[in-house]
Amino acid sequence: MSTETETRPRAAAAAPADPGLPANLRRNAPLVPTDTSAGRSLAAVIAILTFLAGLCAGAAEIVASNAAQWQGSVAQEVTIQVRPGPGRDVDADLARAESIARSEPGIGEARVFSKSEAERLLEPWLGSGLDLSDLPVPRLIALRLGGGQTADLKRLRTRLTEALPGVASLDDHALWLQRLSTAAGAFVGLGIGVVVLVLVATGLAVTFATRGAMAGNREVVEVLHFVGADDDFIARSFQRRFFGLGLRGGAIGAGLAILAFALAGLLARAARSGPAGQEIEALFGTFSVGWRGYASVILIGVIASLVTGVVSRLTVRRFLA
Repeated sequence: MSTETETRPRAAAAAPADPGLPANLRRNAPLVPTDTSAGRSLAAVIAILTFLAGLCAGAAEIVASNAAQWQGSVAQEVTIQVRPGPGRDVDADLARAESIARSEPGIGEARVFSKSEAERLLEPWLGSGLDLSDLPVPRLIALRLGGGQTADLKRLRTRLTEALPGVASLDDHALWLQRLSTAAGAFVGLGIGVVVLVLVATGLAVTFATRGAMAGNREVVEVLHFVGADDDFIARSFQRRFFGLGLRGGAIGAGLAILAFALAGLLARAARSGPAGQEIEALFGTFSVGWRGYASVILIGVIASLVTGVVSRLTVRRFLA
């Protein structure tokens, strides 16, 4: 008899929930459905937005790193321009300017451009095959800073002006560096703005999805209130569910962005072997995302997940208020 009475509660506990009840009211069913078309759609939207934000962040990192390399390279070089004039020996002026530059501490190397090399520098603007012998084409001396000392460019400019007044001038590329820095900063700022807009769009999508889920589970929420559940319990349930969706979408989007950059880097390295690839690399820099770029993509995925959870909780609390 006792064995029979002990078996009955176990059988009752193991019995399935009443099949006549709705799915969202059955025993052990979650408050928010775990696998619905709306949830999968929201996860896909978050993945797409995270992917786009990751691409923007990675592109901004590429531009910033290449700009820093260009600035470092250009900052190590200055140029002396020697203009030909009537009654002057250009070669003698070049030799004197080179001598003055080499005597300055901090100048590691000086290279005098020949007349043909100076004329070739004008081909992108004037075209090739032209006879420039009658034109007063300036001659150039490229200086590379180094030698373990800091070059005093102000003193070098003064010495050149005093020795060759109106003939020699020093260009430290400061204006070009300033423009490059401004352009790189603007592009990085634009990338950050796009990332912020994508995160805002993610929050809006989560808001609408949370409101739809609340409206579809209004009866369940009322029953929970009736049995004594507070708003924090309900908000936590929705937050856990939407945080899981955001984590899934953010991981997929960040992973696809990292894969896209990895494939683009492989293709860039493969194309670098040809002459066209070398010219593109010289013009635009290397197409490689460093660890900061990959870390920013992963961080965007994490932020998208956190935004999803926080926004869903705030939306539920406002809906229940």
